[in-house]
Parts: sequence; structure tokens; C-alpha cells
Amino acid sequence: MGDTVFDYVVIGAGTAGCLLANRLSADASRSVLLLEAGGPDNYPWIHIPVGYLYCIDNPRTDWRYRTDPAPGLNGRALLYPRGKTLGGCSSINGMIYMRGQARDYAHWASVTGDDVWNWDSCLSDFRAHEDHYRLDAVQQGDNEAFAALHGSGGEWRVEKQRLRWDVLDAFALAAQQAGIPAVADFNGGDNHGVSYFEVNQRKGWRWNASKAFLRPIRKQRQNLTVWTGAQVCRLLFSTGADGAPVCNGVELVQHGVRRTVGVRREAVLSAGAVGSPQLLQLSGLGDAGLLQAQGVPVLAHLPGVGGNLQDHLQIRSVYQVQGVRTLNTLASSLWGKAQIALEYALHRSGPMSMAPSQLGIFTRSDASRAHANLQYHVQPLSLEAFGQPLHAFPAITASVCNLNPSSRGSVQIRSPRFEDAPRIAPNYLATIEDRQIAADSLRLTRRIAAQPAMARYQPEEFKPGVQYQTDEQLARLAGDIGTTIFHPVGTAQMGRASDPYAVVDSHLRVHGVRGLRVVDASVMPSITSGNTNSPTLMIAEKAARWIVAGV
Repeated sequence: MGDTVFDYVVIGAGTAGCLLANRLSADASRSVLLLEAGGPDNYPWIHIPVGYLYCIDNPRTDWRYRTDPAPGLNGRALLYPRGKTLGGCSSINGMIYMRGQARDYAHWASVTGDDVWNWDSCLSDFRAHEDHYRLDAVQQGDNEAFAALHGSGGEWRVEKQRLRWDVLDAFALAAQQAGIPAVADFNGGDNHGVSYFEVNQRKGWRWNASKAFLRPIRKQRQNLTVWTGAQVCRLLFSTGADGAPVCNGVELVQHGVRRTVGVRREAVLSAGAVGSPQLLQLSGLGDAGLLQAQGVPVLAHLPGVGGNLQDHLQIRSVYQVQGVRTLNTLASSLWGKAQIALEYALHRSGPMSMAPSQLGIFTRSDASRAHANLQYHVQPLSLEAFGQPLHAFPAITASVCNLNPSSRGSVQIRSPRFEDAPRIAPNYLATIEDRQIAADSLRLTRRIAAQPAMARYQPEEFKPGVQYQTDEQLARLAGDIGTTIFHPVGTAQMGRASDPYAVVDSHLRVHGVRGLRVVDASVMPSITSGNTNSPTLMIAEKAARWIVAGV
């Protein structure tokens, strides 16, 4: 089968794919092909932390998807960024290191019936590749407890941010005055509290999955082949002795040339929460009605493929402030921009080393909640919308998202052509619960901003505006101003074979098919309570062991 045959073919060199290529190629007797539709990660703005501004919606680094108009967003469509380069979304994301909450993984274990997804089991996989800056020194004293939760010496670097802002310090204190405790570590299983985010950076540079897992081994391991500019069109199958489909190859286009590649052991689909369900559907795995309507022969009826789409919708409140520095004012002149550039050139610090969000808050939307169900990303800047200029006045943005939305959306092919982007319908704010949480979260933002710690800066609500007060007004307003925070998951969810909407089993093997796994954020049955990049690495760490063991 194909021009060339490999033991393992990994489709997608993003967060999961880079780690998988590293782990699977550790055995020199096994050949591994890693396929990436985008180009190499040699674009300078990938590596400068603030460069995400120039990578998102850039065809060099982003698939530039758009959603369908959403009723919950009052008919608006959204930009839906997905990484299209080595490192995938880890090359364009916010660099925040976040695992979520232990209860997230307890739910996964319950859904799959497999304790391998419980927090304690997942913790060992988080630690396996972690390199946390707080463990750089000799482990002693109170570091012992921290070391039980975190790893050192792994590939995935975690560091503290290299700048601070007085106005964010004040907002952190205001959150505490509003009853939200300070927390030293967001990643111990319960992230309730306020603190500064830790980031995936090394000495002021972005640390993406390509740098972490590919660069150290790519030239040393002759059994690892990496192709960029190689877009997979569909998966290829034969029929096993038991009549079940067996994935034995992939068809792809590279530099305008169509070719096939054979697979001896397994194909691993790591194209992400949009790309993986799209490729499954193009290959005949999905809801039979959808496939037939789009002219794709049905190989296996898997109605869950492309369903269960979940994402975090951020609602951005902007507060104009007085008497304090923000990025709006600092970057408003050529002299200010020159100072920013000089600081980064000399020290790898300052605003150019800045993650999109610096301060984090996890809390409850109302007292009846057993766990934190809101996350804040607080920024010392403001703008009308992503890609537009900063406001001319000093301001901060407090973006809040519902960590556990009950709304569900979908990803569906539009045609049998792999070149056609799929239809993405996140279906935000489709439930009464989500709309109520949106309203409650905006009120909580106002309560934090009104605390004494912020008074000296005279915060004035610029957006959305104090004229919006009722539940109905605030929920509609959330639809007007809400936007994705880039965390789509769930579109090839794992679950028991008895669940008709489960796409993969607890070891991420596609139900009813042999030789094919899905390993990326699409397998999450429910979204994690926080940023999703590092949980995706954890999933890949677990899956790599199973693939090598053939289980």
C-alpha cells in the first residue's frame, strides 16, 4: 500500500502529534512518519511571545476558520483560529500552563469506565514531560510537596512571566477583597483562587511543542520522517478477516502532488478538534446521513463524529482607568514602542515577552456551585476586537468564561473535497444555564472592579456599559461581545462501546475500526476547567505508551 510504508503515521504535527512522534520514534526499529499540512515553525513571530498577534488569522500559521453565524451570538460569526505549522496551536496560543480540575478527569473516568483517566493517573502523565522552573533548584523544604505535583527535567518548560503591572496587582487584591482567595498553584487539582498564570516559555521565548519534542531528536533519529506542506485527503482502509475495516494507509497532497503512504501498525489522527472529525468524515467514518448527503461512501456509521463540540466563550469587560500604566498608553508612541523593543532585545522581558493574559482568577458564578466554574483572563490592555488597534486611553480587560458550558455544537464537512473547510457551529449560549452564568459572570466582574483596591485607579466600565443590568440584557449582551478563547474539544469523544455517540474507546481506538486512533483534544468527553493545551499533551503521553504496547 502506497509509495512508502511506515510502522506509524501521525497526522498533524501539533501539540499531540509532536509528542507522539518523539515517543513513538524512541524505538529505532520502528519507522514513524509525522505529517503536517502547514509549514515549518521558522516564522519569527511564532517565537516572540507577543507574536501571537501576527500569527492568528495569518495564512502562514493559521487555518483561518470561520464559524457559522450563531443564534446565541445574535447572528454573529467568529474567527476560529487553529494552528497550521509545526507545533500547531502551541505555536499561536496564549502559552498558559493549565491542567484543569481533578473533577474533570473523574468525569472522564466515569464516562469511559476506565480509572486510567482519574486525576492521580493523569498526574503522572502531566509530570512525565514537565520541566517546572520552581524545581530547578535543589528540592528541599516546602518544595517537596510541590515536587509531588510537578515534574522537572522533561521537555515541556513552565516558567513565571517576566513582567508585572501595578493595575493587575490591584485587580488581584480586589478579587481577594471580593472573597476569592489567593492561590500559589493553579495546577494541583483545584484551581479556585487568584494568581498570575505560569507560561510555556523559556527565557522569554515561546516554548512550543515543536521545540520541545521535535527539534532535540529530529536529526538524530533516522527512523523519524517529518513532512511539512503535506495535507491528508483521507484515510485508506482494507477489510480484515473479521470483516472490520483496517486502516492501512493515508492519501495526501504535498506540494501539489497526490500520493499514498502505507501503515504497518497504526495511523494516529492528531489533527485537532476541527481537523480530526473532518478527516474521519471524509474517510467514511461518521453519521451515515451526513456522509450520504455529502456524497461520501459510508464505511462505518459513527454518529458522534463531529458532535459534542465544546468551547470556552469569553466575555470581555473593559475598564478605563486613571493614573496607572497600561499597554494602551505604553505602546501609543514610537518612543514607547522603541522602549518595549529595547527591553525585549536586552533582557527578553517586558510587553514583548507577554502572554495574551497575565492574571488568572477561578471562582464560582454563584454560591451554590460546588466548584469554580468561571475563569478570568485579565489583561493590562483593551481594544474593540482582536486585530484592531489598542484604545487611546489607559484601560484593562477582564475576560470571563464559563468553564463547563452545557451548550454543544458540531463540526461537519460541507462536501467530499478535503480542500473545503468544514462547517463549524459552536452553538454558544444555547441553553438557559449558559445564558444565566453569562449574566452572573458580568455582575461578578463589576463587583471585583468596585472593590477598594481598585478605587485609586477610578475604574469606569467602558464595555459593556452600566446601562445593562437585567439577566435578559446581560445575556443578550454576552452574545453581542462574546468570542472564542480558542479551546474547542470533544468532537471525537471517548466512551464505552455501548454509547452510540462515543467515537473512540478509553484507549482512544476508533470504535469498530482497527489500526486507527485519535489522539488530540477532540477525544475529551467534556472540556477541562481551564486552558486545554497541556491536557492535550497529557492525553498524548498516555496514548504513546498504549500505542507502543499495542493496547
